[in-house]
Amino acid sequence: MKAVILAGGQGKRLRPFTSVLPKPLMPIDDRPILDILLNQLHHHGVTEVIIALNYLGSLIQSYVDASEIGKKMKVRYHWEHKPLGTAGAIGTIEDLGDAPFFVMNGDLLTTLDYGAMYRAHQEQKADLTVGTVRLAVQIELGVLTVAPDGLITGYNEKPKIDYAASMGIYVYSPGILPFIPPAEYLDAPTLVLNLIAAGQKVYSHAPDCKWIDMGNRGEHERATEEFLAHRALYFPGGE
Repeated sequence: MKAVILAGGQGKRLRPFTSVLPKPLMPIDDRPILDILLNQLHHHGVTEVIIALNYLGSLIQSYVDASEIGKKMKVRYHWEHKPLGTAGAIGTIEDLGDAPFFVMNGDLLTTLDYGAMYRAHQEQKADLTVGTVRLAVQIELGVLTVAPDGLITGYNEKPKIDYAASMGIYVYSPGILPFIPPAEYLDAPTLVLNLIAAGQKVYSHAPDCKWIDMGNRGEHERATEEFLAHRALYFPGGE
């Protein structure tokens, strides 16, 4: 199995830390998040990783090349000369092969079973599988239903809204690559909508797992606390 890790973003919401350190190298206790991710992928059978680099990418390359996990997997690097979005970078990567492959953000802390997700993609004969997680938002206000003429037709006091959110982890089938124009900006939501409009099979994989997207300092702190409390869960094959 192959995986593409998107590691080129600037991580602006984690500044000032990301002024000198790329977000995938942000530490979770004593390990960069990218190191945890690579160990998990290796455990679940991924043998080749392509890391898409841009911002402070040389630091990521230096770390992985010197790491123990970097010696256990085939790792190659793809440099983005301009930001291409969370799907656009895939259109410029060569030699992706003729089998499905993972695409994921490089700043995720999760206990996802990648092997199970890959098998589910194959069983569904999907063109794209999106890893999803169920989340809930508690609205702290009364929510009104208002008709176009201003008539109030409903009132829901402090409702709780449940929804499915993307985990930032995907399995691509090679057949969707023509939907990704080379060197053009394309984000994952637009790709998903384009595939649906074209009649392609886009499935959700909603496992029972832990997941944290470290988009800001608060979530990074929460990820560190979670990792410290359940460290063994994040190294299914041992450290």
